[in-house]
Amino acid sequence: MRLDIITLHPELMESPFQTSILKRGIAKGLVEVHFHRLRDWGIGKRKQVDDEPYGGGAGMVLRIEPLDQCISHLKSQRNYDEIIYLTPDGERLSQKTVNTLSLKENIIMICGHYKGIDHRLRTLHITKEISIGDYVLTGGELAACVLADALIRLIPGVINDEQSALTDSFQDNFLSPPIFTRPEEYKGIKVPEILLSGNFKKIEQWRQEESYKITLEKRPDLLGEK
Repeated sequence: MRLDIITLHPELMESPFQTSILKRGIAKGLVEVHFHRLRDWGIGKRKQVDDEPYGGGAGMVLRIEPLDQCISHLKSQRNYDEIIYLTPDGERLSQKTVNTLSLKENIIMICGHYKGIDHRLRTLHITKEISIGDYVLTGGELAACVLADALIRLIPGVINDEQSALTDSFQDNFLSPPIFTRPEEYKGIKVPEILLSGNFKKIEQWRQEESYKITLEKRPDLLGEK
């Protein structure tokens, strides 16, 4: 997989890709991540990338020319399966969406800033709009990091135990069951006996039942999505 991320501030994004699982995926050659500084396509001597909104109002808007030129440059080099704009009014990110996107080969992510981007870019290039939640960030960089993390960890070979990713919360519209490790007892709280039994069939049944209970209690909306 190749991820091309268009941003005003690539320095905000570099650290997450230099540690842990994301670094491992890149080091193994399983994923490429490239940052593109939007100001490199800025207009005039000052490399302007934003301007006031037509019709008046507060805030600034990212101009269409730098974004169009950057995206067009990337598209001239390869075909992209998706061009994603990270925006509060996009589709709410879900594990189902992540699963689908993880099968793609080439993806562009656009990090918005200020009041957003010139709406015409959505018509010209954008194929998918994604929100990571019903709140507003100062820019799309953190949202792009969240999406990239969720995608990369699903690429075969990135996580040593691939079965681990398949049993995460939301994979089957259920939350994960309780998990425990040593010691068997701590401050009077004991690990459930079933997990110490060695009866893996019953353990799996217990986990499924607990997963259902937790989902029903915390996120009953998920049960209606199956």
